[in-house]
Amino acid sequence: MKLKLLLATLMFTAFTANAQVATLNENFNNFTLGNTTFPQGGWSSVVAPITGTFPPVPPRMIVAALDTDNSQRFIQSYAGNNATAPSYLISPQIEAPAGNKTLTFKTTLVSPSPGPGTIQIGVSTSTTDMSTFVPVGNPITVSTIGVVQNISVNIPASTGSYLVFKFTPTATHVAIQVDDVVYNTSTSLGVNDTSKTKENLKFAINADNTALEFITRTEPKNIEVYSASGQKVAEGKLKGQKFDISGLHTGAYYLLVETAEGSTVKSKFIKK
Repeated sequence: MKLKLLLATLMFTAFTANAQVATLNENFNNFTLGNTTFPQGGWSSVVAPITGTFPPVPPRMIVAALDTDNSQRFIQSYAGNNATAPSYLISPQIEAPAGNKTLTFKTTLVSPSPGPGTIQIGVSTSTTDMSTFVPVGNPITVSTIGVVQNISVNIPASTGSYLVFKFTPTATHVAIQVDDVVYNTSTSLGVNDTSKTKENLKFAINADNTALEFITRTEPKNIEVYSASGQKVAEGKLKGQKFDISGLHTGAYYLLVETAEGSTVKSKFIKK
């Protein structure tokens, strides 16, 4: 009886490991934070080797967070002391692409990256052997810290069973962020965009770059501003439908707005 039960358990484990998904919708918010937490959530990674350069800083695939309560998480490919070799982020196993789905995601360069990097989307038949990586489309240059790029790539018919993000740095310590990965037959509004529409929350920077001017049905409960590196630099409430940013330096910032209804809206702006 014990042998039969063990055999059934092994069969179930093998079936679970080989389960394929038709679509993906991953914001990584439930992932465990850290530098060595892969594989998890069906995702895995192959990172570049550490070089002999001193000091020894290994490349990593990191689960990091934007906000202080760690709820808004993302994946960061960090080059360490290897300035040229690529690292790979690999999706859960998918059904063989039929050419009718699109991969969308958000990416940005993370401070204090000393130079740009690229992301090359591809498919692979293995989670460990990246010689099976087949590129899709052209490499995407990620060059500006804090400026979020919304990327959309059509995935052609293929025998590859994994979607792969290939990160290639141009210098040591380059860090590239990926978030809100969706693989489906059509694009849809992300969680944050849905919240914006529901709450009718809009804002713009005034002409002299000293304030964010909001248009809302109801005044938000609280507003937090974070630098591109994730440090909180401002917090408060609206005054006359305006939020003061006069004390901020030129650069890109993330905005977390707690609405009157209790939801959180994430956005971004650039102060010139």
